[in-house]
Amino acid sequence: MQPGRSADEPAVLDLDRAWALHPQVSVRPEPFGALLYHFGTRQLSFLKDRRLLDVVSALSSAPTARAACTAAGLRGDELPRYARALKTLARSSMLVEEADPTDRMVNP
Repeated sequence: MQPGRSADEPAVLDLDRAWALHPQVSVRPEPFGALLYHFGTRQLSFLKDRRLLDVVSALSSAPTARAACTAAGLRGDELPRYARALKTLARSSMLVEEADPTDRMVNP
């Protein structure tokens, strides 16, 4: 285990799993990207990249983080950089892994 990492924290953010903004996180778009504020932890995060905001915004409708990246127009060679940014957001509780992405399905 790496220093500073808890036993239950993943070493990498799995792009092939569903992620979403924490329900207590508010997003305020800005010209430089966005501000994220977590009302539970009172933490503030800055997204200094409009494309990262596009990825974060796409998480709610995408079945996986990878699909959100694709929806935001990212190329395969850009994924590692954005995966690191998403991991940072997850470590600060701005993002949460969804247990079952089929929960998003709308019942007819």
